[in-house]
Amino acid sequence: MEVLDVTQIEPRFKHPAIFDMFDALPEQGSFIIHNDHDPIPLYYQMLAERGQVFEWDYLERGPEEFKVRITKLPTGTKSKTIGELVASDYRKAEIFKRFGLDYCCGGSKTVKEACADKGLDSAVVESAMEDMERQSNTIIDSPAEWELDNLVDHIIEKHHTYVRESVPLLNELVAKVTRVHGAGHPELYALTENYATAVEELLAHMPKEENILFPYIKLLVNAVKGLDEYRLPSFVTIENPVRVMRAEHEVAGNAFEAITTLTNEFTPPAEACTSYKVLYAKLKEFRDDLYDHVHLENNILFPRAIDLEKELVK
Repeated sequence: MEVLDVTQIEPRFKHPAIFDMFDALPEQGSFIIHNDHDPIPLYYQMLAERGQVFEWDYLERGPEEFKVRITKLPTGTKSKTIGELVASDYRKAEIFKRFGLDYCCGGSKTVKEACADKGLDSAVVESAMEDMERQSNTIIDSPAEWELDNLVDHIIEKHHTYVRESVPLLNELVAKVTRVHGAGHPELYALTENYATAVEELLAHMPKEENILFPYIKLLVNAVKGLDEYRLPSFVTIENPVRVMRAEHEVAGNAFEAITTLTNEFTPPAEACTSYKVLYAKLKEFRDDLYDHVHLENNILFPRAIDLEKELVK
């Protein structure tokens, strides 16, 4: 396999040389780049200019030498995103949770992209998925197979209800723990701000889904079955409210990503009182439910509903 030592190339010619070598590859062909620093900016440039048409594998990852194997994927194929992986096999959600990888708002990234952002070795994550698949080939009760109206009801009954029931207790705990312990743990003030952002977003977001978007999705299901007549919505196409819902998901997801960091993965201080410990445990539970909730919508409900609308109006 050819090795390109980019340390020997003038900086302004490095990326063009790599692109030229990649473009000249046959399908499934590979080459290795050798560099003296992490070439991750190249990865994102290739992704932007060529798309998800390559595999990126670290063979050596610093601190002084970096070697990456770049492989051209066959035409028409691309690496599955985290969201697609979880949509096809819901058990993988537990793998991504274990490694702190966001499969809901960050579900559009591939495993390698998400690991690169977190500084994780993607081979370790992929090995964990392979181990899980070897242990059992049975996919249990995958929401990807549910009727969309049933999926909508599940989201409301399980996840929307959970948020509304959890917020009063969390509000009390966040206020109490910050008031009592904030002076010694100033990160609690930032936690409070991020929590307030997430909750405010979710409480405004859920009624929009329940009163506007979800009824329209149920209309689509009934129209396809011949149980109702299709009617053009005021928002013209479902892609418009879906775009808004995804953006709001991202606000809440980013806030809880910050909370996860601020709490050191929800690890209370050694001297934490009972309220402090309960707060962190409840925040983790809330974060995990949010990830499941947003995954069901971003990666399953919304794409399938968009396809259903296209089928009706084509």
